[in-house]
Amino acid sequence: MITTGEDLVNGLINWGELKNPLLVKALRRIDRKFFVPVKLQDEAYGNYPLPIGKGQTISQPSTVVFMIEQLKVKPGQSILEVGSGGGWVSALLAQMVGDQGHVTGMDIIPELVELARENIRRVIASPSKGESEAISFKNLQFIVGDGSLGYKKNSSYDRIIVSAGARKIPQALLKQLKDGGRMVIPVGEGTQDMVVIEKVGTKIKQTKYSGFVFVPLISK
Repeated sequence: MITTGEDLVNGLINWGELKNPLLVKALRRIDRKFFVPVKLQDEAYGNYPLPIGKGQTISQPSTVVFMIEQLKVKPGQSILEVGSGGGWVSALLAQMVGDQGHVTGMDIIPELVELARENIRRVIASPSKGESEAISFKNLQFIVGDGSLGYKKNSSYDRIIVSAGARKIPQALLKQLKDGGRMVIPVGEGTQDMVVIEKVGTKIKQTKYSGFVFVPLISK
């Protein structure tokens, strides 16, 4: 059993799944345990999803890593996460884009948005390695809303990540993606394809990876 965050990160690197240096740094600085219910703390570093309430889960680490690697995140970018749940993925992305970037985490369940905010407060309050390692998350916000419609106020986005299974690709999200932007979204019912979208002008390129299972994307 993996019992520390460092062991989890090293395992993901050794398995060949974790390659982006920005993501490695983010995973080492933002411990998954802060986003896992207290009663499940002993399982915080297991490579599998865990329930966080309201029928939702925190995704397994290897899946999160795969999705973020496919996003090809760069510092200074604007990112939207749909289905932000407890906030772990948004927190990692906020670390990666830095103070010049911005991350919007969006969930349709108000209680989960408040949970994400509380989890971030826990991370901020946790001991750091020094002033240079402090995390403020001033570049991160969580909002309540129907993620299938996106969030126009902060658009357009360099990157969009959807952390729930959609029956089809929401057109509103495509419209809010910048030219040259990338979106990663699981699509399908039951077992889903992970669809990586690249937007170039009016053209949309899709690459699909099979064999993923997410909770359904809830929309109004």
